[in-house]
Amino acid sequence: MSQLPQPYLDFQQKYPDIWQAYDQLGAAVHAAGPLDEKSRALVKLALAVGAQREGAAHAHVRKLVELGVSADEIRQVALLAIPTLGFPTTMAALTWIEDILRSA
Repeated sequence: MSQLPQPYLDFQQKYPDIWQAYDQLGAAVHAAGPLDEKSRALVKLALAVGAQREGAAHAHVRKLVELGVSADEIRQVALLAIPTLGFPTTMAALTWIEDILRSA
C-alpha cells in the first residue's frame, strides 16, 4: 500500500501501542466476514463518502487504484450516493475521487 500521510506516521511513532491496537482491529474486521478485498475497499470508500471524510476517501481511492479497480467502478460509488446522500455530497465525493485518479 502507498505511504501513509505524515500525521498518521507521526501518530504511529508517538503512540505505537494505540496504533498497534488500531491496526489489529482493522485486520480483525477485515477477516470477520466473506467480503473480498475489492468489495471491502469499495464499501470503505462508500463509508468515507457518507461520513464526508475527504482524507479517508482519498486513502480508499488510493487502495482501490492499487487493487486495479477501474476508474468507472470507483466513480460509481459516488454516483450511488445521489439518492441517499444527495447531489452535493456526490459532487464532493467525485472531486475527492478525481484528486487521486488524476495523480494515479
